[in-house]
Amino acid sequence: MRNTTKITAAVLATGALTLGLTACGSDKADTKAKASDPLVVAATPVPHAEILNYIKKNLAKKAGLKLEVKEFTDYVTPNNATEDGSVDANYFQTTPYLEDFNKKNGTHLKSVATVHLEPLGLYSQKAKKIDGIKKGGTVALPNDADNESRALRFLAANDLITLKKGSESTATPQDIAKNPKDLQFKEVEAAQTPRSLKDVDAAVINGNYAIGADLNPGKDALALESTKNNEYNNVLAIKDGNQDDPRVKKLAKLLTSPEVKKFIETKYKGSVLPSF
Repeated sequence: MRNTTKITAAVLATGALTLGLTACGSDKADTKAKASDPLVVAATPVPHAEILNYIKKNLAKKAGLKLEVKEFTDYVTPNNATEDGSVDANYFQTTPYLEDFNKKNGTHLKSVATVHLEPLGLYSQKAKKIDGIKKGGTVALPNDADNESRALRFLAANDLITLKKGSESTATPQDIAKNPKDLQFKEVEAAQTPRSLKDVDAAVINGNYAIGADLNPGKDALALESTKNNEYNNVLAIKDGNQDDPRVKKLAKLLTSPEVKKFIETKYKGSVLPSF
């Protein structure tokens, strides 16, 4: 899930109007699409739209699926468009984001397939292994609440720290219970974590920012986040009631196919990990 995408003002206006008319209620699909209709999916450009376009070009026809991909650069419009029926599905977000969006906006979105993870990685220009990070060293963390708690859980999973029980979902450096290396933490904007590498002993960097800084997560990271039981896996989402749409089922199957797994592994080289 990356903060990137393209949408016209006309679609925004139409989406807002339709949402206003339909929000009074229904948590089910308003109409049943024909199996022969194109499935319109909203997605952010990288990697989501790239993965969908790979399917469209190489797999969809054989599966009997007409696929149309619409690119967006924000995280709000794709969900509103899915809710109001402007698009049939979306692929850009994690489950926590989807659940929070439903709660705050009264939408009725559901995940139907878990596809990939854009993993956090621990990087260093001074250590070649995790245990090479020196005692008293400084580790850069993203400073926004969601990514910082995620980064601290990641460090805890790699035995660098221990967090206070019950603090994991909202953890800050103040919630560290054990810190055997006496690490110091420098909180910086997530996009700036790669630039901080020269000034710190290690940095926790989001996958998209690592790639943007010409880092190769599969080779350069001292450790990478695991896809197993990871709530930050990215999902294919639809409006509740559309779970049985045969087109959605076809796309969910293709998104979790061996061909897509190979495409993700080959193209993204560790910056994106298949979750299936």
